Amino acid sequence: MAQIDQPTTSKVARIAAALGRKHNSDLPSRTLLRDSSLRTRENDFSVVEAEEPTHSNSAGIDQDGTDFSYFVEAHLGSDATPMYMLVDTGASTTWVMGSKCTSKACAVHNTFGPEDSTSLKQTGDSFSVEYGSGSVGGQMVSDSLQIAGMKVTMPFGVANETSDQFTEFPFDGILGLSGGGGDETTFLEALTEAKTVSSNVFGVSLSRSSDGPNDSEISFGAPNPARYTGDISYTSVVSKNSWAIPMDDVIVNGQSAGVKSQLAYIDTGTTYAFGPPDQVKAIYKAIPGSSSADGVTYTIPCDSKASVALTFSGTSYTVSSKDFMSSSGSGNRCPCNIFGMQVVSGWLLGDMFLKNVYTVFDVDKGRIGFASKATAKGSSTTASSPTGTPTPTVTSGNGATTLTTVTATAGSDMGLGGHQTGTMSTATAATAAATTSTVVVSSSNRHVQSRGFSVLAMCILSTIALAL
Repeated sequence: MAQIDQPTTSKVARIAAALGRKHNSDLPSRTLLRDSSLRTRENDFSVVEAEEPTHSNSAGIDQDGTDFSYFVEAHLGSDATPMYMLVDTGASTTWVMGSKCTSKACAVHNTFGPEDSTSLKQTGDSFSVEYGSGSVGGQMVSDSLQIAGMKVTMPFGVANETSDQFTEFPFDGILGLSGGGGDETTFLEALTEAKTVSSNVFGVSLSRSSDGPNDSEISFGAPNPARYTGDISYTSVVSKNSWAIPMDDVIVNGQSAGVKSQLAYIDTGTTYAFGPPDQVKAIYKAIPGSSSADGVTYTIPCDSKASVALTFSGTSYTVSSKDFMSSSGSGNRCPCNIFGMQVVSGWLLGDMFLKNVYTVFDVDKGRIGFASKATAKGSSTTASSPTGTPTPTVTSGNGATTLTTVTATAGSDMGLGGHQTGTMSTATAATAAATTSTVVVSSSNRHVQSRGFSVLAMCILSTIALAL
């Protein structure tokens, strides 16, 4: 891939800038696939199909086999055109690649346009998404969108041009699951308006590809009780337009790392975790044998037994060592997946954390809940210890010590109105590349702004270049 040929520093800088635009702007096994028409795409993407859910209003979440991107199969328009759409709680805007798009990425993905649906209506608005490099742009339309057997009619973007970055990812578009803020109705708002669900709540369970069969799932209307154990611990969001919550502390080997009073954005559309460099440094300082040449990327001994826990509302959660660090290191040095880059006003926590908990996004009550995932595939993930006595050490089924990400507590400034990007020096142990952005929806007589669309953070480890 072209991204692998770029200097490490450029890749890290690009992800910081892109993630900053996404969150700090008020702008808007490779198995057979379920739908046979999805098999006809001229691409080499690997898709690990999710098991069919049994819970009502639920959809399986497919992935790429590397835990980099998680997406659902949606059906659009009168002909129910199938599209893979990234599950993105860090964005409110929904869009897909358009049939008139001639970009390289569109040529290897499913597309959608007026010829695919007799119910499609042009809104007269256009949209554009600006990236660290490249962009996505096109027209806003209104048509039906069906997920998990639930069908709503809503506005979404049909892209006429896309960045080449999208050639690397299996998904054909973005399903925005963050709050609104603009004039355009979001998918979650459409569900409520159509009275499709009794409560505007959804639960997310993300699986780790290396653990076996993919049982990832998203459930709308209510959490799926079969996917978690114990109580759900909730933390209120600081704004209805973003899934950002206060976090209490980071616990390393049973002791506070002193990382407090920050905000955490909970983002299914981001792969890893990013935090202020000084706070990330404090976390790794408490891990014996950790090292960094730049304060951005860190390595630890591959046989480290360190335990890192993330605490919300007095309850601590752990993240498996499979997610906290990469196994691709050499010389007993393994790269870690928490980066010292402040790309939001606080912390950005993605799938490396979310794979370890069952997460509930409650729109009605403005809160996010975490619970211990139900034991599956011979593993166990847990939570729960008061902030005052943090001793969260959990082991997975294979005996590996679980680890977690960082905590924070809300500040008054969410950074949604600014444009904040991280600064960093040369990265050595790992690099990241991302696609994200600022969305602008406009028409001849108005300029509508809504939250940014999607991000996928892809890490390329020091000794092995990984590409999607």
